[in-house]
Amino acid sequence: MELIDDDGNLFGVVNVVDALVVLLVVAVITAGVMFVFADDPAPEPETATTYATLDLGTQPDYIVSAINEGDTYNPDDSSQLRITDVHLTPQHDNVRVLLRVELTGEVTDESLTYANAPPRLGRTLGISTDLYEVDGQIRAVGESDTLATESTTVILRQTMNADEADAVTSGDEIRVGGRTVATIEDVAAYATNDPTQRRVFVAANLTTHRQQDDWRFGGVPVNRGQQIVLPTAEYTIRGTIERIGGDLQLGEPTRRTVTLRMNEVNADIADSILPGMTERVGDRTVARVTEVETEPSLIIATGEDGSLNVADHPTDREVTLTADLLVRETSSGTQFKAEPIRVGSRVTLDLGTVTVEATVINVGE
Repeated sequence: MELIDDDGNLFGVVNVVDALVVLLVVAVITAGVMFVFADDPAPEPETATTYATLDLGTQPDYIVSAINEGDTYNPDDSSQLRITDVHLTPQHDNVRVLLRVELTGEVTDESLTYANAPPRLGRTLGISTDLYEVDGQIRAVGESDTLATESTTVILRQTMNADEADAVTSGDEIRVGGRTVATIEDVAAYATNDPTQRRVFVAANLTTHRQQDDWRFGGVPVNRGQQIVLPTAEYTIRGTIERIGGDLQLGEPTRRTVTLRMNEVNADIADSILPGMTERVGDRTVARVTEVETEPSLIIATGEDGSLNVADHPTDREVTLTADLLVRETSSGTQFKAEPIRVGSRVTLDLGTVTVEATVINVGE
């Protein structure tokens, strides 16, 4: 039997066109039934984002230089971390790293879930990229994509090697990982009783960040008495915070005539101290010797008959200096070289060829 006869009938029974129409109708009906009874597709999961501060602690330089805003990490198919802000500070001989990160994850029971858990304070999160792998603890969670930072000026005090002290200059920048984290605004270096050392006061502007109720730098709260480390290629300041805010020129400058006394001074040193000698800091004369009185030191000598006699010491001298000092009148009293000056206090003068340490016996008006 022919498949299609001369009349166009399939197997001599059904017209081919009619058969095709029937097959088309059956296919449409079958597809409709399958669509009606098919399971509904699972809805797309709801996602949300939040921001967190991640404390990475101290990190080596090669890690610090690799971390940048925009870096991303996907711990699973439904979570993503993206770095939105980077804050670096020196801490001892290392670099402390704080990140602000955007966390994206599914919403479960109206709470965001990142990598199977909520982004709780104290939770440790890892970041793994093609260049580095680190982890840190969540310190804060909020809506801002940047860290809370501000510029804070502090007055630091440190005793430094004289060569390093000479290198500290206004305008010096402290850079960490290619970022400026602090700037030296002003500096004053004063002599000590050790000619190789200087007492240095520095006004530094720090980029601090807020953590809970504290402004911090280098992992420590910016409070009076805290030590701050500011490293540069030429020197490292490890100064104690004397004051927050203000500048080195606090108080009204004026000049006072001060009487100083030195006891048991070698005669050669005593003879080298002359009127007209000065101590200068930068272009300022902070001390000028106007008068020098020298007399032998007194000793108690025993005579041949056993008697006690007062005699002149053969080499030691008592030296009384009158000096014109540049002081500042502050709310806490008169200060010389940023130290209180009063009867009984000790003063060190670097007079160029000789450094003297004397006791104040009178402060004039």
